[in-house]
Amino acid sequence: MALLDRLKQELDRAGKVAQDAFDDGKTRLEAFRTRQLADKSAQSLGYAVFRAKKSGRELDAATYDRLAATLETHDSEAARPTGGSASGASDTYPRSPS
Repeated sequence: MALLDRLKQELDRAGKVAQDAFDDGKTRLEAFRTRQLADKSAQSLGYAVFRAKKSGRELDAATYDRLAATLETHDSEAARPTGGSASGASDTYPRSPS
């Protein structure tokens, strides 16, 4: 019976390691997707400003406020610590300039 107990312990340990790896991957993927939303928001704001300047006008305040608020929301979500691995998934991406 000692052999079966040892096998059960090893299987439990392997299951925990696999679950931890799965959870870490899930956390990293979530952080990546959040960072992508912030990047897309910054891109939208940049394109809007570029197109307005290119056509010789200023970006209207309502559009700027809407795009800037969206960017601020996604950027602050991306900057939040994820509580995942010690290396931190947010270290992979540079912070957006403030």
